[in-house]
Amino acid sequence: MRFWDASAIVPPIADEPRRASLFRLIEDDGDLLVWWGTPAEIVSALARLEREKQLAADAATAAHDALRGISAGWHEVVPSDAVRRTAERLLRTHALRAADSLQLAAALVAADHDARTLDFVCLDERLAAAARREGFTVLAA
Repeated sequence: MRFWDASAIVPPIADEPRRASLFRLIEDDGDLLVWWGTPAEIVSALARLEREKQLAADAATAAHDALRGISAGWHEVVPSDAVRRTAERLLRTHALRAADSLQLAAALVAADHDARTLDFVCLDERLAAAARREGFTVLAA
């Protein structure tokens, strides 16, 4: 099981660069672990790509269908005081946006605050750097 940031889930479902390598990671993983807010982040990314004409309407529909398919089998770290407190610490420690701090906090809580026990899959360089500083092995960044 690996923790997946939204940035690493968008390319395989939206047919973006790195799709093939990320699909291989997904197939190897089998049990994706994500933050509770990841679906909203992915929908936001898909909507932005469509607005910016980087994703055609039919491709956006296919991506949303793919999201429904992949999300049916993943595991979510739900909102909790532990996630919120950890996210607040991360915001003071790293140059992260709020949603990214929640992503990283969810991964830390899922790993029982031992980042060595869980790989972190991410394409966002800032979030990946913070995850490395917290002790995660970051894949795909």
